[in-house]
Amino acid sequence: MSSPSANEATSGAAISVTSPALRLIVGDEEFLVERAVVDALASARAADPTAELRRVAAASLTRADLAELISPSLFAEGRVVVLEAAHEAGKEVAAAITDYVAAPADGVSLVVLHAGGARGKALADALRAARAEVTECPRVTKFEERVDFVRGEIKRAGGRITPDGVRVLIDAVGNDLRELAAAATQLVADTDGGVDENAVRRYHRGRADVTGFAVAEKAITGDRSGALEALRWATVLGVPAVLVADALADAVRTVAKVGAAGRGDPFRMAGQLGMPPWKVRKAQAQARGWRPAGIAVAMAVVADVNADVKGVAADANYALERAVLRVVAARDVS
Repeated sequence: MSSPSANEATSGAAISVTSPALRLIVGDEEFLVERAVVDALASARAADPTAELRRVAAASLTRADLAELISPSLFAEGRVVVLEAAHEAGKEVAAAITDYVAAPADGVSLVVLHAGGARGKALADALRAARAEVTECPRVTKFEERVDFVRGEIKRAGGRITPDGVRVLIDAVGNDLRELAAAATQLVADTDGGVDENAVRRYHRGRADVTGFAVAEKAITGDRSGALEALRWATVLGVPAVLVADALADAVRTVAKVGAAGRGDPFRMAGQLGMPPWKVRKAQAQARGWRPAGIAVAMAVVADVNADVKGVAADANYALERAVLRVVAARDVS
């Protein structure tokens, strides 16, 4: 009997693609969890394009329901079963899942979503012990975590990004992980893979330049004309007045907080002040032009404009412009 040809061997290798029978997705960051589920389905359909997806809340299951979901198909059809919020499963169902993972059925890919924590921990431990493929999806809440997320998304798309590029991208897009992921992917596609601050600004066509934070940064550093120009662009492009006022207040409070803490290592001060080191370093430089009396005036200004943009003033845009001018002038108060 002749040996298989190279083409036949390659074809046989393609047919032998398999998908993990057990997956454990731990965490409650919705975007990351949903992407992990999509990846699990894609993996299963790479092995069997006809694989069916079934999603069900674990808390609503009975043992009989579970048995039906995870029983092998009579026609050997692939199936991806996603158990949502498995930490909320009843004791009987949790025990049935634990029994199943010890000997999973052929053709069934079981994907268990677990929020983490102590509730239902025994079930998660059983999946880990059964060598389930584990994906961690912790909630992203801190600035440093968003920085790591953006870097990871750029790398996932095949690119690289500079520290300044990360900061400007987050300033421009905000904290929503879906938007950050989409922007990161698009930036890599639109460049040669090297993303920096200039690339982000070009991509967003000025959006990164007209955020409330850009207005506030120019005002806090005494750049009168720059602050007014940024404010007028923000108004034209529809940046909400409340966001500009909030950014202005944040800039003044940050300078006041960092200035009062005195000089020191930004990395050591970051934990005490509750802000990232880069923000401490920037505020230290900005605080050098301010005196306590000027800070007091600026604090009163941002308190007033906060009320103005929420309905006290007849014209929110005029109130913002007046506040920016008063903050700039406050730097000269001794």
